[in-house]
Amino acid sequence: QVQLVESGGGTVQAGGSLKLACVASGRNLSPISMAWFRQTPGKDRVFVAGISWLRGATGYADSVKGRFNISRDNVPTTVYLQMNSLKPEDTALYYCAAFLGATTVRSMRDRRLYGSWGQGTQVSVSS
Repeated sequence: QVQLVESGGGTVQAGGSLKLACVASGRNLSPISMAWFRQTPGKDRVFVAGISWLRGATGYADSVKGRFNISRDNVPTTVYLQMNSLKPEDTALYYCAAFLGATTVRSMRDRRLYGSWGQGTQVSVSS
């Protein structure tokens, strides 16, 4: 099992930036794919961005493409989400997720694939 610890959430004005981080720990973390999802009250958790360590593939939701950037470090296994030009509609609880395997740009969007989830970090964007 993979343990995930997120950090970096907060409150920012529209147009501002935040950077989220998620550190993964556990045994045998290779290969791994990690992603960010977000959820607002009463709605499903939706894909934001993902990255596959093995293939080096990255994917983004259309709503964040060009504004958000996902990246990674290997030691420790960490995924980042740099969020720029934030909008009030980006306000949500952001979750980190991990899957022990390789993903494609298409498969990484399916939240059912991920077996490990972080506790969530709140991002609030004021207008």
